[in-house]
Amino acid sequence: MAHDEIIDHYSALARAAAAGRVVADCGPDAFEEGCFGSAGYDDTSALPEGAVRASLGCGNPVAVAELRDGETVLDLGSGGGIDVLLSARRVAPHGKAYGLDASPEMLALARRNAEQAGVGNAEFLHGSIEHVPLPDRSVDVVISNCVINLSDDKAAALGEAFRVLRPGGRFGVSDVVVDGDIDPARRRAAEQRIGCVAGALPVSAYSELLAAAGFVGVRITLTADHGDGVHSAIVQAAKPAAGPGLEIRPMREADAAQVLAVYQAGLDTGQAGFETTAPSWEGFTAGRLTRLRYVAADMETGEVVGWVAASQVSARPVYAGVVEHSIYVHPGCQAHGIGRALLSAFIAAGEDAGVWTIQTGIFPENAASLSLHQALGFRQVGIRERIGRHHGVWRDVILMERRSTTVGI
Repeated sequence: MAHDEIIDHYSALARAAAAGRVVADCGPDAFEEGCFGSAGYDDTSALPEGAVRASLGCGNPVAVAELRDGETVLDLGSGGGIDVLLSARRVAPHGKAYGLDASPEMLALARRNAEQAGVGNAEFLHGSIEHVPLPDRSVDVVISNCVINLSDDKAAALGEAFRVLRPGGRFGVSDVVVDGDIDPARRRAAEQRIGCVAGALPVSAYSELLAAAGFVGVRITLTADHGDGVHSAIVQAAKPAAGPGLEIRPMREADAAQVLAVYQAGLDTGQAGFETTAPSWEGFTAGRLTRLRYVAADMETGEVVGWVAASQVSARPVYAGVVEHSIYVHPGCQAHGIGRALLSAFIAAGEDAGVWTIQTGIFPENAASLSLHQALGFRQVGIRERIGRHHGVWRDVILMERRSTTVGI
């Protein structure tokens, strides 16, 4: 369905729920199997009847969000408000829950339900999940229930979720996914039987979009099997944690000048590598993988203060999960935990991408880098003695590697 058709469809369901009818977005068989709607919740006894009637999800994201008092939660596509009301109670008395929906009728229904439930720490916003009307880094948790699959621009929706999350924030949604490739005939059959499967992504594509947005620690857990390769699933991920005033995010083309400036500043110390001059941006990108590039940026100014990126070790298939990385923090910003935050995010993203070994070479004199890598699980595997002349001096290089404890074991 097109965007306007989706809004009209859910507005009609909201009107039906407001009139006292139980609404269903999927085929009746799916509801009878207990996979959709309020059947996905353990206890709805404390919720208004209107919120339960208007439950159109495919799971219970609140159950996996691990919400805590004082947190701020955003529900993308909040419908009649059932997940917002449950979240608001979990984060009370000091936290807040936002619900975002594109249907004015759904918002009106959700507000009535919140008032009836006596929930004062919930707020409902009108807007689309591709353009969230909240500031950057304003929420701790993003949840959603069988809505992202409906978006015709899922990359934008996931990018917005990343944008509004604070560093270290969590993403936990229920959604419908496709396990493997489904031929068109099977997909049509599934959509006829379970209306809410329309737009569902394959698991691999969902993971790739989350990674491209900047999320790490991606986990997609299949739950109910609806046949024809269609499943309900819990999708979890996190925005990389960072120190105060910093954000770890994917490297962008617009970062080129600042990334190279940090690169040059590191080379100027004489301890970062054998190069003396940073390459051009074309040279930088040509020698590094498109994925697994991150920057640490100042949240107020946007200034890049550090970066990490990976290079392919070999084109041979047997080395597909082995990469070599470079990490640079501006000399004026060291000893603030920036390197640790960058490398931690890189490691997590690497494991999401199937990397089983990360390797690097470090000058013995670079004690800070050696200490950082050792703290994050790297081990020394050898020393290349007098491997190259640097500013007229023969230098040794310590070879270090980190073997994943989850990938390729």
